[in-house]
Amino acid sequence: MTRKFDGDALVIATHNAGKRDEIAALLAPYRVTLSSNADHGLPEPEETETTFAGNARIKAHAASRGTGLPALADDSGIEIDALDGAPGIYTADWAETPNGRDFEKAMRKTWDKLEAVQAPEPRTARFCCTLVLAWPDGHDEVFAGIMPGRIVWPMRGDQGHGYDPIFQPEGFDVTFGEMGRWEKNEISHRADAFKKLIAGCFA
Repeated sequence: MTRKFDGDALVIATHNAGKRDEIAALLAPYRVTLSSNADHGLPEPEETETTFAGNARIKAHAASRGTGLPALADDSGIEIDALDGAPGIYTADWAETPNGRDFEKAMRKTWDKLEAVQAPEPRTARFCCTLVLAWPDGHDEVFAGIMPGRIVWPMRGDQGHGYDPIFQPEGFDVTFGEMGRWEKNEISHRADAFKKLIAGCFA
């Protein structure tokens, strides 16, 4: 049986202010006091697993142990069928440069790889998000969400972040990069995972 969250404080296991704000908005109805890794001076743990769930577990348990509070972590990325599921857990790594992350570079790399293998249209893909809610006693609950779609070119839109300008979600004729933040939040892979988290642990 899924463990219910019955506390009044929760750590969001991230240093990403945008991700923290997005999660805070989703949890606003539950009147939970939220903090993040940055608020507690926690380091980023090394992500050594080969799945979204494995890396989310590392982050959630590290934050929970470091604070003595329940902690919520997510690990997310994009899987592209014609690239055998790549970049997957390495989604952010494809954007790494000596000067920080460059997602325009990552999107061009993605398209070049699809062209190199002459991937047929539609170039199907999915955004994946796995949430892990961990407690200080070592227990955790895991919830996975997806948003299927396709890779398009050229890049379209300047909303969102990451690979959003080349991802057109199934059933829509615009990319995530062309959607308003709140419209995307209603349908995204993270929204799918959060609906399951809320139903399992908060409702």
